[in-house]
This record gives sequence, structure tokens and C-alpha cells, in this order.
Amino acid sequence: MDETVKYLLAEERIPKYWYNLMADLPSPPPPVLHPGTKQPVGPADLAPLFPMSLIAQEVSMEREIEIPVPVREVYRQWRPTPLFRARRLEKALDTPARIYYKYEGVSPAGSHKPNTAVAQAFYNKEAGVKRITTETGAGQWGSALAFAGALFGIEIDIYMVRVSYNQKPYRRALMETWGARCVASPSNETQSGRAVLAQRADHPGSLGIAISEAVEMAAQRDDTKYALGSVLNHVLLHQTVIGQEALAQLEMAGDDPDVLVGCTGGGSNFAGIVFPFLGQQLRGGKKRKIVAIEPAACPSLTRGKYAYDFGDTGHLTPLAKMHTLGSTFTPPGFHAGGLRYHGMAPLVSHIKELGLIEAKAYHQVACFEAGVQFAKAEGILPAPEANHAVKGAIDEALEAKRDGKAPVILFNLCGHGHFDMQAYIDYQAGKLTDQSYSENELAMALAGLPVVA
Repeated sequence: MDETVKYLLAEERIPKYWYNLMADLPSPPPPVLHPGTKQPVGPADLAPLFPMSLIAQEVSMEREIEIPVPVREVYRQWRPTPLFRARRLEKALDTPARIYYKYEGVSPAGSHKPNTAVAQAFYNKEAGVKRITTETGAGQWGSALAFAGALFGIEIDIYMVRVSYNQKPYRRALMETWGARCVASPSNETQSGRAVLAQRADHPGSLGIAISEAVEMAAQRDDTKYALGSVLNHVLLHQTVIGQEALAQLEMAGDDPDVLVGCTGGGSNFAGIVFPFLGQQLRGGKKRKIVAIEPAACPSLTRGKYAYDFGDTGHLTPLAKMHTLGSTFTPPGFHAGGLRYHGMAPLVSHIKELGLIEAKAYHQVACFEAGVQFAKAEGILPAPEANHAVKGAIDEALEAKRDGKAPVILFNLCGHGHFDMQAYIDYQAGKLTDQSYSENELAMALAGLPVVA
């Protein structure tokens, strides 16, 4: 086939719009509040951190938001991403279920994160922003934003959770190769970081702490904005290209999922695969079982409280109502660093409260076992975060086998594990252990939730 024809066909299959779940919800989520006044925040409150174009997307109720042409031009480098049927895994499990997975590991950064990183960099560039600060856990988001910053000529400063900074040097090297500056968090560069280090000099860090550092640095310069890789509405919005493509691809395959599975940390890749299907359901379409899989060592959906909380440890952000373990909660240093966040996206939390999704929590050893089983069958080594979705899909397939059912299962394989080989080395050597959080620390963190009348 002529290369021009191939390009035009791929271009046509890339979504032209992001899908906004807000338009189809039976009730809107509670508003984001100003921490001082406890009143809903307005655009002026968010303007120091985000360009107005992203603020408009954050509060939009429109069902479709057009993807700018320059963003789609970058997307075409790896989108549409492939949808595979896991036939060899089905055979290994001896299950009647049909298992599909959407593979986001083909992006330049190796995960789903560039879907929003490219969009955010584009809108910041349009607004004249010279520098963006951000945080990252495992490094998936940091490397994606570093890639996007290089494309649009924006300086990128990244505060990487210290335990992941030490565990994942290759992610750090990737960020630096694309020109970003990567700093272990907590650091001595910010008041937030110094306050944490004063209490514990060897603090492993958390996404909440890293967010505080990035927000603090963004507020110091007029030419600087902040970017978040998950949680916020506009971030989840940008990820819906995943689910939209999957809808079209499954239709081409003549199949329709009964079960949707995604791993959840902040909620972005889960929303990306789930929201377009859920929107279809809310508009009168097929009802599906939707399962969010989270780490048992940081279980915001299954153990957290649905309450207003800060998005960061230093309490520099607005208050959002979400499933939270408390903004001061520090998870243990398990390998799925991208899932080590104390809260869940307000939109994901809201649909959980509405009973539209369910949640399960797994320990890391069982997830790595599932990831290795998947790799042996399908040839792709998943990221530690993605292993949670693999485990969830396998359990659904085995449950179908026990019940004599044959559902169609779809999950999002949100990234590859090529930069996480030490974790697999530890697993193979029997050194990888399940880690548990402190019940006392959780109780203290939840006791410190802000009071909102």
C-alpha cells in the first residue's frame, strides 16, 4: 500500500474530538472549593497555574471538544494505538472469555501520558508560557511532558518522588535526554520540600509532596505554569482518545465489551478507556461491568473517604471532593510509583459514588505474577502500574470460567515495563514483597481532612 494512503487512513482513524463525560452524567460532581473561603473556585483562582484554554476545558459541559490540528499532528506519530485480542492468554487461562487490550506502550514515552502532555504543552505554548513545572511518580508522566516540552520549545522542571527517582534511573535519563530538569522530591529547592525533610531527612516522598513543590515553583514566575498528569477533568478529557479508538476498533472486530478494566492511581488512563463507553451507556446504550483496580498499599477507592481534601501535601491546591487517604498520607515505596497518590480523580470518585463502577485492590506480588503470565503469553512486558489491570482482567476471565460465562473483556495496557526491569529482577529473585501502609498513619491522615460545612 502506498505510504501516503497509509498515512491518510491512520489520520482518519484518530479522533477529532475529546469526549467530555460531564455532558452525560445524571448529576454533576461537587464543585472545587477555594481552601480559604470554601466557595467554588473561579477562573481567576486557577489562572496562576493553568492557561485559560485548559481552565475552560476543566469546567466545560460540552460533550465534544475539538482536538487542535497541531495536537493531532503529533498524535499521528503513534495513534491510533493497536487493539489486540489476547488469544494466547485466553488459551493459557483456558477461559471462554474473549480478552482484548488497548496498548498505549507504543507512544514515544511508552505510556498513555503523552495524550495529555502534548495537549497541555500546546495550550501553554499558545499562551506564551516559557516554563512548566510538574511532578512525577514512576516517571511516565514526567517523561511524557519532557517529550512534549521538547516538541513545543518549553522548559520543563520535574519533581520526581524520591523513592522512584532512586528506583528508576532510566526514566530519569529519558526525561533529561528530552531536555527536562529532574529533581528528587522532597528537595531543598522549596519551602514545602524543606519542611518535609526537616521532619524526616530520608523521606521517600509522595506525589502529594511533589505536587506541592511543583505548584510552589510555578507560582514564583509569571512565565511559568503548572501541569498535572492525572486527576483533573481536562487531563481525563484528553485521555478519551483511547476509549474512542477502542469503540471503533471493537466495532470493526464485531465485538462489544461486557467488562472494562483499568488500573487507577489518579484516574487518567482508567478514564481514558472507560469514559467513552460509560457515556454511551448513560445515553441509553449497553450496560457494562466497569472495574477499577488499585494497589492495596495505596487504596483510595476501596479504603479512602469520599471527602473534600487538598490535592497536595503542602496544602497549596484547591479542595476537591474525592476518595482520599488524606493529603498527608505517604504510601510505602512499592514499584507501581504511578499509583502512589493519596486521592482519586473527582470525576472517577463521583461515578464510584453513583454506583457506575466498582473497585478492587491487589498487592504487588500478585500483580507482577499476572504481568509475567501475560508477558509469557502475549510477549509484551507491562509496566508495574499496568500489571494491576492485567491482574484484574485475568481474574475476570477466571471468574467467567468458573461461572460458565463467556464475556468480552477489555482492559487498557497503559504502558510497557522496559524501564522497570529492576522490579522484574527483584520479582524473579523472590525479593519483591507486598508492602502495607500503617493503619495509624492512615487514621491520622484522615483525621486531618479539612472541615467543609
